[in-house]
Amino acid sequence: MDDISTLAKALSIGIGSIAPALGIGLIGSKAMEAIGRNPEAAGKIFVPMLLGMAFAEAIAIYALVVAFTI
Repeated sequence: MDDISTLAKALSIGIGSIAPALGIGLIGSKAMEAIGRNPEAAGKIFVPMLLGMAFAEAIAIYALVVAFTI
């Protein structure tokens, strides 16, 4: 019974962190691309980039909370 619980915890955090990791990578990539195209807009791009990364990271934290509650 304990082995199934451990497997459920591992799968929930593993699968639950795939999409946020991809999302954070894409956000960072597109932000750097936008800054490379228009360096003067770096200040306007930075704050929305950080907000997007924070929201994506929150999803990974939800997966961690679910893993702890199992």
